[in-house]
Amino acid sequence: MSIRFHLDENVSSSIAAGLRSRGIDVTTAFEAGLSGVDDPAQLAFATSTGRIFVTHDADYLRLHSEGVAHAGIAYCRQGTLSIGEIIRSLTLIHDLLTEEEMVSKIEYL
Repeated sequence: MSIRFHLDENVSSSIAAGLRSRGIDVTTAFEAGLSGVDDPAQLAFATSTGRIFVTHDADYLRLHSEGVAHAGIAYCRQGTLSIGEIIRSLTLIHDLLTEEEMVSKIEYL
């Protein structure tokens, strides 16, 4: 199965639109009814649905270092890449990696 993504609430909806226009399966925190939900619950949702969690929030790096299980995290520090660059980076992850390769891993964009 192809990699699927779940976007944290602080990630632009334009990124979801750009990924979808490329045929990539993506959900957002807003669409999943998770706006305002704490970080562990956000990550648990993505993990339970087998989705790579996309975030600008460094707290997820801490959760990873504490050993919290996840299907994978794609992290981009806020303001370092344009929306287009983020879409291209996530598309590469989608095209080149497998779900199994992403489990418990972080990809820094």
